[in-house]
Amino acid sequence: MYDGDVLAGNWRRPGKGKIPQVPAELDLVVEDAESGFCGAVVACDKEAVTLEDRFGKRRLFPFAPAAFLLDGKVVTLVRPAAPSSAAPRRSASGSIAVEGLRARVAKESRIYVEGVHDAALVEKIWGHDLRVEGVVVEYLEGVDDLPAIVAEFGPSPERRLGVLVDHLVPGSKESRIAAQVTSPHVLVVGHPYVDIWQAVKPSVLRIPAWPDVPRGVPWKEGVIAALGWRMEPADAWRRILGAVSAFTDLEPELLGRVEELIDFVTEAP
Repeated sequence: MYDGDVLAGNWRRPGKGKIPQVPAELDLVVEDAESGFCGAVVACDKEAVTLEDRFGKRRLFPFAPAAFLLDGKVVTLVRPAAPSSAAPRRSASGSIAVEGLRARVAKESRIYVEGVHDAALVEKIWGHDLRVEGVVVEYLEGVDDLPAIVAEFGPSPERRLGVLVDHLVPGSKESRIAAQVTSPHVLVVGHPYVDIWQAVKPSVLRIPAWPDVPRGVPWKEGVIAALGWRMEPADAWRRILGAVSAFTDLEPELLGRVEELIDFVTEAP
């Protein structure tokens, strides 16, 4: 609630008080004066700003004079100033980007993920970090043969292996397979999601939640049908991956596990 009508009077007329300009910095909470939509700044481009409310709903608003309220006062949002050249640039994972990165020989240590979609998502968010460390990510097409794959890899103190498993929850098939891997030079971690798609926050795709898929129905096809997307799984994945731009678009249950794997395989023996 605000004192009085903040839009009343002649505040838009020149000479009737200067409307402050406020940079649309990330996480700044403002209200669109016309619609009443209130949210935090999550992105901005040359002509508009994207706000996300507390329910995860996002809306795009053009930069217009005196179009927003900040703490109940009318303001004009403007694009933030370009970052100083002295300020470190951040990678998609949030780490400090290494400028002028040159190719290096890959370490013997590896990170294995279940499928090509998992590998693509890890590359998009952590690709820079992995190239800095010289770590390669490979995909397995499932974990049914994980113990044999680990034995073939031949882990050692100088040759570590990290494995990211889907749906690693107590009592699952995946948890029973992971328990068979006992080498101290192998770290098997996982997230609770049936598929890596679910690790993308629903709000990023402008859906209320990932739908429940009945048993016996292929998960990806069931999700596509429930969401009303008229496309094949490959096209759906391109849509999902294209909506992801930074670590903030992913669920914490995935973020923590991937960071844990990177730390493990890059730790000095």
